[in-house]
Amino acid sequence: MLLNFFSELRSAGLPVSLKEYLTLMEALDAGLSGFSAEQFYYLSRATLVKDEKNLDKFDRVFGHVFKGLEFSAEELLATIPEEWLTKLTEKFLTAEEKKMIEALGGLEKILEELRKRLEDQKGRHQGGSKWVGTAGTSPFGAYGYNPAGVRIGQDGNRNNRAVKVWDKREYRDLDDSVELGTRNIKIALRRLRKFARDGAVEELDLDDTIRSTANRGYLDIKMVPERRNTVKVLIFFDVGGSMDPHIRVCEELFSAARTEFKHMEYFYFHNCLYEGVWKNNQRRSASRLDTWKLLHTYASDYKVIFVGDAAMSPFELTHPGGSVEHWNEEPGILWLKRMADTYDKAVWLNPASEKYWHYTPSTDLIARTFAQRMFPLTLEGLDRAMKALLR
Repeated sequence: MLLNFFSELRSAGLPVSLKEYLTLMEALDAGLSGFSAEQFYYLSRATLVKDEKNLDKFDRVFGHVFKGLEFSAEELLATIPEEWLTKLTEKFLTAEEKKMIEALGGLEKILEELRKRLEDQKGRHQGGSKWVGTAGTSPFGAYGYNPAGVRIGQDGNRNNRAVKVWDKREYRDLDDSVELGTRNIKIALRRLRKFARDGAVEELDLDDTIRSTANRGYLDIKMVPERRNTVKVLIFFDVGGSMDPHIRVCEELFSAARTEFKHMEYFYFHNCLYEGVWKNNQRRSASRLDTWKLLHTYASDYKVIFVGDAAMSPFELTHPGGSVEHWNEEPGILWLKRMADTYDKAVWLNPASEKYWHYTPSTDLIARTFAQRMFPLTLEGLDRAMKALLR
């Protein structure tokens, strides 16, 4: 079974090596997981997963390979037959009926009651108010209703009221194709951070202190300048119009970037970069920064990130006056080329699904302007973008 587990992980794309598998075998031989499925799960995850973005893939493979594995004494003592959980019908109650259903009195009480009912129940149940089943008002089961219950075997959320979801994967948002989560974005952006030694002697150099102390025979403390984050970033956000559906993920990116990068400046534009950008959307007509001034203010060693769906009329890129908001004296693509020529470390992050990019000629034109350094705004895309900025 463990060899099959190793093979399934490799097939799912996890970079699991034979050395890590042997380490897991040694840990099992040493009895580190005891006889608990939960302890074995955490042990194998700690041994075999090297990157947080692979946790969700690991969970899915683990659940597939060890489906039906017995739980420890502290966990539920009975398993639930899969056929019980088949969706046959859904329970729809009136507001008055819902008010009549009372919770059992807290999460601990609910889980304790679930243990008792799993020990007592001998068959499949549907539509009632007590046993584990489907389409009922019991706090345990699927496709029914209770204001505080345990959801078991249901393929989605219906009433948003479960206090615990038996089959929920804890790390589902850490898959590298997921677009959500400020914490996840921070992990992807972290690759870009660069540190350098500068300033006064402020920080203990532990390795050199140990080495010098061993050579001299007495304590010889060595200090080095503090390591400081030296990467400098310019971020340009497209706002309004077709970007409205992507507001949340852009906010998450903005929040994560401000945390990760000490030297960061941001500006807004609409659809395409023209002769002016702004920092306050409410005052964008009255308070703009000239793009020429921007190019001469921020040195060429800045890393530049554009965030936008790149979907617009091609005329906005190729013709004077093509902007939808004002008369632009020069084509938008000319300003983008100036930006790409000034900053050789520049990428474009596109929140739209990559499979739709080829439907808009403007997307292809912008991608070519940035030497095909356009990446989807997913964790995997962010990781590729950060690598491109480091080359």
